[in-house]
Amino acid sequence: MFNSKYSKTLTVILIVVIIAIIGLLIFFGVDVYRRYYIESTAGDAVEEFKDEVNKIASLPVDENTILNDVSPNVDLNTLYQNNGSSIDDDEITGVDYMGYSMIGTIEIPKTDIEYPIIADEDASINSLNVAIVKLYPSSDLLNEVGNTVLAGHNYKNGTFFSNNKKLEKGDEIYITDLTGRKVTYEIYNIYETTTSDSEYMNRDTNGRREISLSTCTDDTKERLIIWAAEKI
Repeated sequence: MFNSKYSKTLTVILIVVIIAIIGLLIFFGVDVYRRYYIESTAGDAVEEFKDEVNKIASLPVDENTILNDVSPNVDLNTLYQNNGSSIDDDEITGVDYMGYSMIGTIEIPKTDIEYPIIADEDASINSLNVAIVKLYPSSDLLNEVGNTVLAGHNYKNGTFFSNNKKLEKGDEIYITDLTGRKVTYEIYNIYETTTSDSEYMNRDTNGRREISLSTCTDDTKERLIIWAAEKI
């Protein structure tokens, strides 16, 4: 009788262990696939974006044309035609990424990331799952004077802003907008704050271009905020 009960107990324990192992394998398998999928799709989008901005950079520009003031929402065909380009209309496609309009890219050498930036001031779950999201201000422009807030997930697997905790003052961040303008920003402030704190968004930059990176801390209880200013 004792052996029978002991055997049943061991069987139950074994089943629980097997289920736990299967659960862990599924969890890590999903995480690995997510990372691969993010890196693959984001990489393709970044390359496509570079092709598009290279086309814009090669446009003939007259004295009345200021490409840096063109909103990324402008139809690219119209942009090319207005600049007297000889490129065929069907060669100009723009960059649609996961159903969102891609307005630029972010590159952080220290953490070895390069991702699309999309605009979504509501920072929906869908948008944060696929790219770095511009939260503030509400326009679709990047590299403008003032503070631009960019949010990214901390999946704790190296994607998006997972490794922002490794960044230090003096590290550089590169932001490229749709006109091909690439601005280097240097980190000068790093701190944690509550999830409800938004005072850093609308801050005075004294006429400089600045960015703020926002992500969750590893325990998701607070926000990790990074300030960076244009490197002159």
